[in-house]
Amino acid sequence: MAFLFRTEKKDPIAATLKVAGISALLAASGCSLLEDRSERYVDAREGEELRLPATADETRFGQVMPIREVTTADSGRMYRESIPAPPDMTSEILDENYVVEELDGQMWLLVNDVPGRVWPAVSSYMNDRGLGVAQDSPQLGLLQSELVNFSKRARTLLQLDEAPAADEPRLVVQARVAPGVRRKTTEVQLRVYEVNGNPDELLPWRSADPSQEDLDTSERLLTDMGEFLRGRDESKSYSRAALGMVSEPLVRLNSENEQAVAIEMDLDYGRGWSEVSRALDEAEIPVVDLNRSAGWFNVDFRDESERESGWFDWFGDDEAPQHTFDLSLEEQDGVLIVTASRAPGYDGEDRSPELLSELFDYLY
Repeated sequence: MAFLFRTEKKDPIAATLKVAGISALLAASGCSLLEDRSERYVDAREGEELRLPATADETRFGQVMPIREVTTADSGRMYRESIPAPPDMTSEILDENYVVEELDGQMWLLVNDVPGRVWPAVSSYMNDRGLGVAQDSPQLGLLQSELVNFSKRARTLLQLDEAPAADEPRLVVQARVAPGVRRKTTEVQLRVYEVNGNPDELLPWRSADPSQEDLDTSERLLTDMGEFLRGRDESKSYSRAALGMVSEPLVRLNSENEQAVAIEMDLDYGRGWSEVSRALDEAEIPVVDLNRSAGWFNVDFRDESERESGWFDWFGDDEAPQHTFDLSLEEQDGVLIVTASRAPGYDGEDRSPELLSELFDYLY
C-alpha cells in the first residue's frame, strides 16, 4: 500500500531569522533567569573559628590551605561592579630566589626565606669558603670572618695573589643578615674591610659609600653565595639564636577609622622610591608622571567601570591613562611616609584609602 506524505519547500532564510529571534529573546531574558550572586561575596559573614578539643595536640594540626589575614583597612569599600579578586596565595613567593639586587650604592642578596633559616646557611657558606666565623651577633645580624690573608681558599675567593706578602693589607669579610622589605624575605650583604691586625671584637657595620671596586667584589661574593645557598635548599636548618634578630616589618600601613591614611617605610629615600616604583608596576597601576626629587607620582587609579566606555571599546585603541590620584613621599623623623590624594582636576570617587591598601599589598 502506498502512502502519500505532504511535502513543502522550506525557506532557509526564514529558518535562520527564527533561530536568531529565539537567541536574542533568550539573551535578553538571561539576566532574569540567572540569579545575581555578586552580593554574596560582599555580604558574606565570617564563620566560627574551628576549635580543637582540650585533649588534642595542637602541634599535629595545621591549615592545609592557609587564608591570608585581611584587615578592615585593606578591604576598602566593595561594590558589585568591582568585586575584588581572591588574595593570591603565591604572592609571597618570589619569581626568582637568590637574586643580587643593587640600588644607590647598596647591594644585597634577596632570599625568599626568613632570617632564622638564612643565618645558619650564611655561616656554613663562610666556613665552606675558608673565611671562617671569628665573631657573630645574631641580634645585630652580623657575622665576621677570620683574617682572609691566612686562608688559601679565602684568598682565591677574593682574587688575592697566591703568595702572601708581608706588607699586604689585612682583610676581613662581614656578612649582614636582615629581614627584607617584602614579607618572609631576607637580605644578605657582604663587605670586605681592611684592618690593622686580627680584630678581637665585632667591627661596627659601616654605611659609607663603597667604591666601584667594592661593589664589584660584593657582587662576585653574593653571586657565589647565591649558588651555594641554592645547592643547600634540601638541607636547610633553623637557628634559635637568630630569633633575637630585629624582625619588625620595614613597611607598615597606618589607618584611622578603618581607612588607610599612610604607609610608613623604615628605608632611606632612594630605596623607598625604588620599592614604590616596583609596587606600582607589579600592581599594574599606570603612572602618568613622576618626579623623584620632589617625591611624587601622578597615577591613574580609576575603578574598572570608569575605564570602560562600553561598546566603543571594540572599535578603538585603549584609552590613555588619566591623572586621577597623587602619591607623595616625604621623610619625617627618619621614616619615609607615603600618602595618597585625589588629583585636583578629578571629580570621581576619592579612592585614596584603596590606593594605599593595594600599594601596601605589593610593597609588603
